[in-house]
Amino acid sequence: MARYNYDRLSAQDNSFLLFETPNLPMHVSSTMVFDAGPLRTPEGGIDSDAIRRATQAVLHRIPRYRQKLHWIPLDRHAVWVDDPRFKLDFHLRHTALPKPGSEEQLKRLAARIMAQPLDRARPLWETWIIEGLDGGERFALVTKIHHCMIDGSSGVDLAHILLSPSAEAPEPASVPEFIPRPAPSRGQLWRDENARRIALPSQLIRQAREFAQQVPDLREELRVRGRALLNLIGTGTKADETPMNGKIGPHRQFDWIDVPLDGLKAVRRALGCTINDIVLTAVTGAVREYLLYRGVHPERIEFRASAPVSVRSDKEKGRLGNRVSSWIVPLPIREAEPRRQLEEILRQTQALKETRQALGVEMMMQVAEWTPSILLSLGARAMSGPVNTIVTNVPGPQFPLYLQGARLRAIYPQAPLLDGMGLAIGLISYDGRVHWGIVSDPDLVPDADVFVDLLQASLRRVAELAGLAVEPGETGRETPVPSVH
Repeated sequence: MARYNYDRLSAQDNSFLLFETPNLPMHVSSTMVFDAGPLRTPEGGIDSDAIRRATQAVLHRIPRYRQKLHWIPLDRHAVWVDDPRFKLDFHLRHTALPKPGSEEQLKRLAARIMAQPLDRARPLWETWIIEGLDGGERFALVTKIHHCMIDGSSGVDLAHILLSPSAEAPEPASVPEFIPRPAPSRGQLWRDENARRIALPSQLIRQAREFAQQVPDLREELRVRGRALLNLIGTGTKADETPMNGKIGPHRQFDWIDVPLDGLKAVRRALGCTINDIVLTAVTGAVREYLLYRGVHPERIEFRASAPVSVRSDKEKGRLGNRVSSWIVPLPIREAEPRRQLEEILRQTQALKETRQALGVEMMMQVAEWTPSILLSLGARAMSGPVNTIVTNVPGPQFPLYLQGARLRAIYPQAPLLDGMGLAIGLISYDGRVHWGIVSDPDLVPDADVFVDLLQASLRRVAELAGLAVEPGETGRETPVPSVH
């Protein structure tokens, strides 16, 4: 009998499965906008067969895309096994926008696609080919990948596999035959899990010895790690309630803006801060003005943002799976002036660096590897309580990418909403621009367009601190900013 094969999910990857509910699908999405270029057919459509062949040709380089979940008996922990019934047509979908094919129509369709959970009986990904944008001049790919498979940082690496820096369509390549490896039986999984747990104490001792050998000053390192964990625990109180926070429903809204990366870099140099500081300050101003717009006084609210931080090493780049920690940043929405907001953001982020709060989150996930899944599930749900929103920023490639010769113009990320969190903001830099994707629950943020306009106005105010201007590009919004005073 052939030896069975599987990969056990890490505690962090598994936590996204435990956290998921029908109204809280835990997949990450993106909307990629392309020029139709050589993929446009004489009838005005898109050559979806060419995209299908290109996808088929790279699947062997990302094996997780042909694997599905099996569950360890009597445990809420999953493993990856090859799917012997894998069919690409189930995962690669094709549809079209109705005329006129506007960006607003694309945003609504992308939001509906994102709102639907992935089928756990199959590999946890989908890609939608959407033609008809701008009357066929452009098309989009909307991707959905479960968070247990991939984080934002490794996702950017995978874009290099699916896309090419060359404008020339690659020559057709031979595709290796997919031969699924045998999956373990429930009994085999149960025996392996028992053996793993029996070995945990000796493994822990070995890891502790290796850690002690690698750290020059063990006492100081333990002191720093203890302080990081205490700092994280100190943020564990429930976040203040706002109109943007509450029970999450089944629907989603999606909007986007984009700004030139060089403009943000110029502001960064002039103000002596980081681009992340600029982003958090802009979000602070937008949240403050939006709460005023909704009739809420921000002076009475402590508003916290989760800012994921990649801890993926260079050796781990391109691997599927999550290597993410996070900061919990109080946004100074009580401050009315952008300069005071920026100063407070700088103070907060410096304090987080000194206390190494992100290390505390990573330590909790390392501890989770030794924790029963039921406790991990409760812990994962509790971690969403201390924050009001998420702001994630992923650096992408700064050169053009192509899909079978069609140029990629923009990538708009769609971060998942967490329990009680009606707004999530994702950013990715690509080819000289920073693309912002804003996801919201329409029941909690019914006027998301107002928030997006206020976000643009807040960005302009931060840039004005440096005597500069940051304006949306050709795909940006042109809606006038509403007055809230």
